[in-house]
Amino acid sequence: MLQKEALTNFISSALAEDIGSGDHSTLASIPPTARGTARLKIKEDGVLAGMEVAEAVFRYLDMFTVFSPFKKDGDVMTAGELAFEVEAAVHTLLMAERLVLNCMQRMSGIATLTRQYTNKLAGYHTKVLDTRKTTPNFRMLEKEAVRIGGGVNHRMGLYDMVMLKDNHIDFCGGIAPAINNVVAYLERTGLDLQIEVEARNMEDVKQILETGKVHRIMLDNFSPEQIPAALELIKGRYETEASGGITLENVDAYAKTGVDFVSVGAIIHHAVSLDLSLKAVIHPHT
Repeated sequence: MLQKEALTNFISSALAEDIGSGDHSTLASIPPTARGTARLKIKEDGVLAGMEVAEAVFRYLDMFTVFSPFKKDGDVMTAGELAFEVEAAVHTLLMAERLVLNCMQRMSGIATLTRQYTNKLAGYHTKVLDTRKTTPNFRMLEKEAVRIGGGVNHRMGLYDMVMLKDNHIDFCGGIAPAINNVVAYLERTGLDLQIEVEARNMEDVKQILETGKVHRIMLDNFSPEQIPAALELIKGRYETEASGGITLENVDAYAKTGVDFVSVGAIIHHAVSLDLSLKAVIHPHT
């Protein structure tokens, strides 16, 4: 779930970027006392995401906002439906409009694509993971959209998990020194972080198993045909993750191997925003 403080900081920054010195179109044309109603219209089929964000944006600008949802995050949506109705100051509706739409359109696109992957994995042990291939300063919402779509969030950033990838290993001079350096660092700093190590081939898998001290092994660019041999070596001692080249067309082949996770950067960076619109109707001013 979204952290309230982080979401508030995001909204503040995003509105500052958009409004700047003032929404002069609105300030010049609409009385500050005017109140109105807006309805979010769904114009494409998919999975709805961003309702919590939308409500928070309106309430950030107007504490007297009345937000009435017709659907919830994660619901299947059909073109022609309404997602919510909101009553607030007209200035609020107009200043919030683009931020709300940008967030919800992007999040709904990600949730929709993620749901396509999770539907493919139905009945399998394997779960789909996101990656750090995200839009700068928008990662929190993109990963929330993955969660809404039924996926599992990988690490949020560089700070909440250790992942030793090919460059770490090469710079350290090998798998064993890389892992041992990390273990010593975590003991020295008192940090309680899981360790994941990338394996590029079966020899890497063997070296990781010989060294131990990890939580997950990433099988990078292993084909579905290569993974069973790696899993046979690992024997369930560590979590396993397949990564690289995984698509909607082959994800079920990976799932059939029994690997614990498949990481798919495309569920975020290949997602296409869905079409939504916010239409406001001003109440008669009294």
